[in-house]
Amino acid sequence: MNKMILTEAKLFLREPGGPIFAILLPLALLLGLGSIPGFQEASAELGGQRVIDTQLPGMMVILSVVTMALTALPAVLVTYRESGVLRRMSTTPVGPARLLVAQVVNNVAVAVVATALLIGLGNLLLGVAAPRNLPAFLGVFLLGSASVFGLGLLIAALAPSAKSAPGIGSLLMFPLLFVAGMWIPRELLPDLVRRIGDFLPLAPFAQALRDTWAGHAPQPLHLAVMAATVLVTGVLATRFFRWE
Repeated sequence: MNKMILTEAKLFLREPGGPIFAILLPLALLLGLGSIPGFQEASAELGGQRVIDTQLPGMMVILSVVTMALTALPAVLVTYRESGVLRRMSTTPVGPARLLVAQVVNNVAVAVVATALLIGLGNLLLGVAAPRNLPAFLGVFLLGSASVFGLGLLIAALAPSAKSAPGIGSLLMFPLLFVAGMWIPRELLPDLVRRIGDFLPLAPFAQALRDTWAGHAPQPLHLAVMAATVLVTGVLATRFFRWE
């Protein structure tokens, strides 16, 4: 299994466009938001916090996860299916399932690197505090990442071609990011939009990260939604995934 992960990592790094984009995009947003004077000022609507303080723990952290899970991962897996790699591996003792695991591990590793850079640079350059409840933050990060990568595997299972997979991921990604507060802080969204977002995976992921970052426990509803997403997407991806 370790050899498979290393092999896929080498292939992964030969075309570093996806990983680099997943790392640089959140960093660019961080620096962009940090350069806006209003985002550095405390807001009464945000409970006395700065916009940068509320945005970093949620959306800029999970943006790297979303980019890898909903665009990069499905494209690679569907390409492997179209080129016959999965079919050939299904006839060997290795089996294609190990390749799926290796792909997920490498994608999660990129997301972890991006998250670590965001936390470090956010603290160093903009004075954003590090997570106060680190064990809970890490647990939420793993659970939330699993829910998003579950969506990515489901896209890979259903996408008709490698060209369509990133497009399907993008169509799903942008509405989910909106209701999760990517473009506008969730506190400023209409109540109905926030309520809808609570039952979709990205908003609970973002809010749970913010809660644990501030030292609070994540809300049970948010944990339940993320866990349910892992279960449902896992079952559906297993049911509909095509090796050839």
